[in-house]
Amino acid sequence: MTDTKLPSEEPESNVNNEQDDDVKIPTDASQTPATDTPTATLASLLRFPLKWPRSSEARAITTTMAGAAFLAAVRAFTKSRDKKRTDLNVVQEAPVPVTAPEKTSKKQQSNSLADRRELIEQGGGQKRVDAQHSRGKFTARERITRILDRGTFEEQGPYIEHRHSAFGLDQQRYPGDGIVTGFGRIDGRRVAICSQDFTVLGGSFSEIQALKVGRLLEAATSAGLPILTLLDSVGARIQEGVWSLAGFGDLFWRNTQASGVVPQISVMLGPCAGGAVYSPGLTDFVIMARGTSYMFITGPDVIRTVTGEEVDIDTLGGAETHAARSGVAHFVAEDEDGALALAKQLLSYLPSNNADDPPTTDTDENVTSPNAEALDNLIPAKSEEAYDIREAIRLMADPKSFLEVHADFAPNAVVGFARLDGRVAGFVANQPSHLAGVLDIDASDKIARFIRFSDAFNIPLVTLVDCPGFLPGAGQEHQGIIRHGAKIVYAYSEATVPKISIVLRKAYGGAYIVMSSKMIRTDVCLAWPTAEIAVMGAKGAVSILYARQLKATPAEDRERKRQQLEDEFQQEFNSPFIAASSGHIDDVIYPRETRTRVIAALDYLKDKQPVTQPKKHGNIPL
Repeated sequence: MTDTKLPSEEPESNVNNEQDDDVKIPTDASQTPATDTPTATLASLLRFPLKWPRSSEARAITTTMAGAAFLAAVRAFTKSRDKKRTDLNVVQEAPVPVTAPEKTSKKQQSNSLADRRELIEQGGGQKRVDAQHSRGKFTARERITRILDRGTFEEQGPYIEHRHSAFGLDQQRYPGDGIVTGFGRIDGRRVAICSQDFTVLGGSFSEIQALKVGRLLEAATSAGLPILTLLDSVGARIQEGVWSLAGFGDLFWRNTQASGVVPQISVMLGPCAGGAVYSPGLTDFVIMARGTSYMFITGPDVIRTVTGEEVDIDTLGGAETHAARSGVAHFVAEDEDGALALAKQLLSYLPSNNADDPPTTDTDENVTSPNAEALDNLIPAKSEEAYDIREAIRLMADPKSFLEVHADFAPNAVVGFARLDGRVAGFVANQPSHLAGVLDIDASDKIARFIRFSDAFNIPLVTLVDCPGFLPGAGQEHQGIIRHGAKIVYAYSEATVPKISIVLRKAYGGAYIVMSSKMIRTDVCLAWPTAEIAVMGAKGAVSILYARQLKATPAEDRERKRQQLEDEFQQEFNSPFIAASSGHIDDVIYPRETRTRVIAALDYLKDKQPVTQPKKHGNIPL
């Protein structure tokens, strides 16, 4: 499964014959009078090329539905015009009825169950299966087999075919219509799963696909089952027109209805272009396979035509782009097996639905207790020095249990799942090793989204605070840091799961308030002796409060005086004991006590029954 080629390098898979070649005017030389005049082409008339790359994947990700619809309209017009020009002396053959394929295999006509099942297993045929393998990709059924427990898959609707005939679709009917749906088990847990089949019409999304996936989502939501979607598709089936578009609308509605009821995980294993991207965008987690998966609204060719911008496929919508820049992808795997393994690992932290608790594991305290003593030496002596907050999480949580989410996006914040004495908890933390752990627009979105997911599925929250404030700058202000930062406040204030916060070092200004402070109803607020809780740091405060006094101090004594004032301010205002004496911190603890105290707090808060105001829903500042 290595040496994966880019889509533009792939051989033709003949997904959509209507877009293979440039349109000639007229299209059939046998029906035109002999002439010495060169045959004109549509490309020469419109002055831009219409011959797209031969790979079906490349065609899918470099065109849009609008462009394809335009081509189809032009072809229909030219064929109609040429038909009128046809020599009347030429004998025309009777048209073939469009109600059935021209060529039907014996197995398609057979009433034998064995024959029909064999036909279903073939997908789009061996040639296209081989082409799929040559790209380093598995087929839809192979993917399902690899992720589910052996022998547990129960398929739904394997014989359904589409009902359309335009553009030769009457000769391209396949059982299942390019998607495999059903139920199975992962590590013994029931799940709903669907997998798009690229070997059948490029996995294009159709009316029947919408019907099958809609039924699956409805059943999964009613039964409280997690939903896994394995995506590999060229996008909407253009030949079906509005029926395909309506299918997308129905799918998006069902994704929205399932949101917050059952976990939805999208695994991107191929292209996903145009309107199709909104379905994974509506799900809870997106996993992308490096080198073979792509997501974007418009492809490189359209962008170049409209804006003149040159951009390649990977830069526009590859896994690295969505993991590090757009934040659309939560995880990136090296290949398909890695992506499927990530989906299984992620599912092990999640409850099946919003009425269940997250799965627990049995632990032996003698085996799972990490080196808590190392926490005492984690914070550097100087407050300006950085450290890796992920090390603090690993020392608090059960060994090897931390699964980071959005690891490459907004690295100044860290979120992820871990286990504490076998129980799942969601960790939210500032990262001092990147931008000193400040909050910016991307970090705010990352934190707020994770909080809301955890709250929806009964996962308690543990917040580690070391934040000097929000990132200053005109760019952040103009792009809406106020609105984005407010999302964190809203998410924490709205969350009703057990909430525990620990101030490790800096907790300044508005950042202290939004990062799960006592005043936004955090259940337990703890602090380490190294915590600094204030409107701002001692250096900044002294520069403002004692500016005149420092200016009047002789130059040779100014630095000594400044240090003296900073020490006094630190003791009087920034000490964690000041916050504890006012009730804003519940206790000041040694770092080595953190794991024990958090586990105890989660234990007595596990049956928390919050009281909320009756309302339809709030208005989060999106």
